[in-house]
Amino acid sequence: MSAPSAKRVLVTDSLQEIGVDTLRGEGLLVDVVPTLGPEELARRIGPYHALVLRSATQVTAPVIDAAPVLQVIGRAGVGLDNVDVDAATRRGIVCVNVPGGNTIAAAEHTMALLLAVARKIPQAHIHLRGGKWEREPFLGTEVHGKTLGIVGLGRIGTEVARRAQAFQMTVVACDPYLGAGIAERLDVERVDLDELLRRSDFISVHVPLTKETRGLIGAAALARTKPGVRIVNSARGGIVDEAALAAAIQAGRVAGAGLDVFEREPPWGSPLLDLDPVVVTPHLGASTAEAQTRVAVAIARQVADLLLRGMARQAVDAPGARP
Repeated sequence: MSAPSAKRVLVTDSLQEIGVDTLRGEGLLVDVVPTLGPEELARRIGPYHALVLRSATQVTAPVIDAAPVLQVIGRAGVGLDNVDVDAATRRGIVCVNVPGGNTIAAAEHTMALLLAVARKIPQAHIHLRGGKWEREPFLGTEVHGKTLGIVGLGRIGTEVARRAQAFQMTVVACDPYLGAGIAERLDVERVDLDELLRRSDFISVHVPLTKETRGLIGAAALARTKPGVRIVNSARGGIVDEAALAAAIQAGRVAGAGLDVFEREPPWGSPLLDLDPVVVTPHLGASTAEAQTRVAVAIARQVADLLLRGMARQAVDAPGARP
């Protein structure tokens, strides 16, 4: 039996059981609940010292205000855009994540979307399952010899670049943090956003959602793209303006899009859901058994280290940290 003074952890968003077992193995008291809305979370968060979540739970300032003993928020994944990190920081709550745990899964899903858009695979699948054997409507395009523009060449963007090069694509990248030496080692050409938009046959987005990146691929950017471009976003919803993208597809400037993330999830009402050249998936970038095991164990260990040993690794709200 755990000691009365044991720290309490609230786990939401279907963290894998191995992560829950890791927390309990450290002597922490763990309650597992489904995804909670902000109001319900605020009602329940009071006695907990840690909150562990994935991407669905929204941790707002009122939630943080309702958590007097909360010490750590752990995101089993990369981004923390579903957490009000500023409010947490003001309260002295440490926010931690697992930057590398989903990298391979997300890169592979990006390539799956890119190829699905290029070859119209989901549309052909539905057509054939419907009892029709036709090839003419599904004329695709090869990725071989094409230019892929990567917006954000961090961990995931780098892995996408390597996979694209295996398909003999030319890769250009826009990233203000990218050093010349890194680009040279990756055989990637550094360009600014305007040149990337002008040259790319495919564009893949791999930046966090911030005030600066929200709407980055909007009407103005899409108007500067190469005609017939195809857009892939497996990073965060809101970076690509969905209404502007829908209009560009309908106008024939953008040939197709592959989207795993949306401004609002679920994306009911998004104009993109009604467009045939658009391939969509329900935020599956990190949804592999291997990735979920890695991030569940890694975030559990981080939370335990902070609560029990005062050690903070991968703290995104530490001075100088970059989400």
